[in-house]
Amino acid sequence: MGMGNSFETITVLQYRLKAAQEELAAFQSGEKYIRMEKQHLTQVRALERRIAKLEAAVAKEHSHAITIRNQWFEIFEQLQKECDRMVAEAVKKADMMEKRAIRAEKQRDIALEKVTSQRRELCKVKTELDDEKQKVQKLTAQINRNYENSSIPSSKSIARKKISNSREKTGRKPGGQPGHRGHCRKKLTPTREIYLPAPEEVLHDPDFKKTSKTITKQKIDISVEVHVTEYHADVYYNSKTGERIHAPFPQGVIDDVNYGGNLRAFLFLLNNDCCTSIDKSRRFLSDLTDGKINISKGMINNLCRSFAQKTESQRKEIFCDMLLSPVMHTDCTNARVNGESSYVFVCAIPDGGVLYFARGKKGHDGIKGTVVEDYQGTLVHDHDVTFYKYGTGHQECLAHVLRYLKDSMDNEKDRTWNRQMHSLIQEMIHYRNGLSESEEPDPQTVSEFEERYKTILSIAGDEYDYEPPGKYYRDGYNLYKRMKKYKKDHLLFLHNKNVPATNNEAERLLRKYKRKQAQAVSFRSPSSIDHLCKCMSMLVLMRRKEQTNLFREIAEIFA
Repeated sequence: MGMGNSFETITVLQYRLKAAQEELAAFQSGEKYIRMEKQHLTQVRALERRIAKLEAAVAKEHSHAITIRNQWFEIFEQLQKECDRMVAEAVKKADMMEKRAIRAEKQRDIALEKVTSQRRELCKVKTELDDEKQKVQKLTAQINRNYENSSIPSSKSIARKKISNSREKTGRKPGGQPGHRGHCRKKLTPTREIYLPAPEEVLHDPDFKKTSKTITKQKIDISVEVHVTEYHADVYYNSKTGERIHAPFPQGVIDDVNYGGNLRAFLFLLNNDCCTSIDKSRRFLSDLTDGKINISKGMINNLCRSFAQKTESQRKEIFCDMLLSPVMHTDCTNARVNGESSYVFVCAIPDGGVLYFARGKKGHDGIKGTVVEDYQGTLVHDHDVTFYKYGTGHQECLAHVLRYLKDSMDNEKDRTWNRQMHSLIQEMIHYRNGLSESEEPDPQTVSEFEERYKTILSIAGDEYDYEPPGKYYRDGYNLYKRMKKYKKDHLLFLHNKNVPATNNEAERLLRKYKRKQAQAVSFRSPSSIDHLCKCMSMLVLMRRKEQTNLFREIAEIFA
């Protein structure tokens, strides 16, 4: 009942308020005054007519008429006062309502202005917050970047995590197990034999009898001997012509002191293959020979140039053979020459020839003169767009793509396409590696892989359209655009069985140069790094040959 009465009261008050507002509006517009004036005139006319009638009656009763007239004047005055009072109250109320309306409009404008300012400030704060979040994301990505999610080699990682051992513990002690045939050290042909005498207790006790069993144990060691061959040639003088002549010395014997091929090969491999500095190589040889041989730094440094010149024809043959290969790996890495940036390119065919090239620049100037310049087969590389101008086919290194996807997974956790693409690429590589040598890829399976590849890229496009990439971290988005543009070059290994899925061959070969670069830090001239690249090409080729003694072969070349 209380709620019903309140509702009625509120309704009545609303109606009254509405009537008052309409009346106020009428006063403000002047219509009310016009109506009142018309009403007043109408009343006056009516009274005048009535007065006219009354005057006729007053003629009869004058005194009565005067009284009635006075009464009517009094009533009129009272009405006029009441009307004036009501008009004054209405005007006062209208002024008050107008002031309230003006005050309310001012308050509303101030409130709107305040809200607008707060919205602008909030928008600015949100923009700054998003900007800082993107900066933090970029810095976090840089800090967490390692050999698992980028192209950084594992040797450059400051704090590499320990590789977990997935084997199950058996409780057995480490080492050889009972019943397992051990891998013993291999015995060599003895150069000297020593027979140990019988113990004293055996000699003085007639109960001990010699058996047919003999125990042999070897002690293997090495020694370095210095072999010096001195040639003597008598000089003959012609008394008539003044000519002097002597017997010709053997080939390679030119200076007063010459070094043989074994010594040169030893220092060459120590400095260029084992990446030992020239000073350490000199000191090591001097220690081995008890200080008898002290070779100059210049002689050791010239070994690389000499070996490169002696093997020029072999490298030309390798160059021609590589041009005929259907697939070739290629890559480049940074180098330092006299404190300035330089580059080393590598070209390699699977299980075949390898050539290193030293260049001062990247791009087309760096490729000029390499095998890539005239190559007409399929190139496997790490998405250097310069390589796309050469060759007839291309395969992106999927090992790099997997690392870049992992980086996107670590820094774009709200995306789903990167995880799906990472799993798909691993599945495709596993399928490709599981094929036997005689087995060809199934066209239907390859088609399914391609459709899944397109679907995941479509998901990536929708995700980046819904939430665009930030201003600071765009690696994931750039990878999506690259995989979409070069789709054919990411999936070529599924169609051509001769094409590998990764460029690990070139990566491993460049790692050999990186070890030398870390030891040398900076080369003094472009010719020195050029000679090193030529020598490394031959060293890799020699090591790939079966049953090859690298030291003997290099010694023969120097001899």
